[in-house]
Amino acid sequence: MAPAARSFARIIGILSRFQGGAPKPVTRDPFQLILLEQVAYLATDERRLEAYRKLEREVGLTPEAIAAAPASRLTAIAHFGGATAAADRAGRMKESAELVLSRWDGRLRKALALPLAQARKALAAFPMIGPPGADRILAASGTHAVLGLDSNGLRVLLRLGWGQDSGQYAKSYRSVQEAVAPELPAEPRALDVAAAVLRRHGQDICRRSAPACEVCPVMTLCEYVK
Repeated sequence: MAPAARSFARIIGILSRFQGGAPKPVTRDPFQLILLEQVAYLATDERRLEAYRKLEREVGLTPEAIAAAPASRLTAIAHFGGATAAADRAGRMKESAELVLSRWDGRLRKALALPLAQARKALAAFPMIGPPGADRILAASGTHAVLGLDSNGLRVLLRLGWGQDSGQYAKSYRSVQEAVAPELPAEPRALDVAAAVLRRHGQDICRRSAPACEVCPVMTLCEYVK
């Protein structure tokens, strides 16, 4: 376990106060969270949200609406969220909708009600949703207490001293999960907030290159700085 001076709860508290509070979730619906991942690629958070809202206005966010939408309309919206592989991402949204309708009777929360390992496996079957994405959806939807980290949040915890950076994303991710597990709260939404706070810190301060360590509020607790 991490030393008390660098406890997970203390880190999240400091970063949350520094950021002025945690961001509000866009949605807690698991299928909508999948669409939020697929509708944009290599885009800013602002652009991703704009593309998601465009999808909501022009098509709808239910599996039925996505499955029935013309491929050309979905492709145009996906292109708005980033030109790379827009047609492929449109196809993945349709594929995801059809999977929810055929396997889960249109109600993805049935899959999330399964035991954790099975729920993770069910979500990982969706295009563009790997294990970290599955963890983020489980926490954001309030169904399982897991810490779903994106690359920014993972980098922050590695630099603070949890886990080992092996150079392989999946292996590093597992090592951080194992190292921080004894300190995590049992409430899914608390973990969703923590992941959002860590992500923002990784984007704004603890960047992959040229991190702004001199203004970091947890600099004195950071192994990377030492």
